[in-house]
Amino acid sequence: MISYDNLTLAEAIVIQDELKAELRLDLVENLDFKTVGGADISFNKGSNQFFAAIVILNFPHMTLQGYALAHGTSDFPYIPGFLGFREVPSLLKAWDMIPNKPDVLILDGQGILHPRKMGIASHFGVLTQHLTIGCAKNSLFGKYEEPALQKYSENPIYGHHEILGYTLRTKDRTQPVYISPGYGLNVSQSLSIIRKCIGKYRIPEPTRIAHEIVNQFRTGHLKEGYHKISQNPELF
Repeated sequence: MISYDNLTLAEAIVIQDELKAELRLDLVENLDFKTVGGADISFNKGSNQFFAAIVILNFPHMTLQGYALAHGTSDFPYIPGFLGFREVPSLLKAWDMIPNKPDVLILDGQGILHPRKMGIASHFGVLTQHLTIGCAKNSLFGKYEEPALQKYSENPIYGHHEILGYTLRTKDRTQPVYISPGYGLNVSQSLSIIRKCIGKYRIPEPTRIAHEIVNQFRTGHLKEGYHKISQNPELF
């Protein structure tokens, strides 16, 4: 199991630069996906105990097919721009439990919208060599204009002299989300997938459902392991 507990910030930056050298955003020609995953982490404030969830949904219908839950620990501090070092080890434990991986995984955080193009979605994607997208609730990096107030309004986010992602309004008159490719996909493909994952809420369904499930796990209502949903009930 990967552990980043004893890293210095300088060492973490070196690792991000090394991972960036392996970053690919051109591995997919069409988006004929059948499943999409969502990943999220929960923890009790002040604790180094982490609870990780990865959910698998049918795409584009967003019906829950299964989910993996894992415990983990991390002593790496919370520092903006270095979320992967804190959360990826626990998410990898949940990922390893899934027998049939989702076609693409959406993580609650940044992809290439990052000073070194290595947000948590890119960090996880490079390590697993799996398609990932970052969908963050807050802006970390880049310049953009606010999208119009209507649902599905969007504007590009610029950084490193290129378009790195999009800010997207997922609900009328609600704060937008910040979308960028993590690994394997390009910017426009990442935006297209997230648009198809939007439901009634601000947060797209894969990460919203992962958030609901991981909090049930943290509070003891669900058990660690992989759980297959046989009839796709709308529990979340």
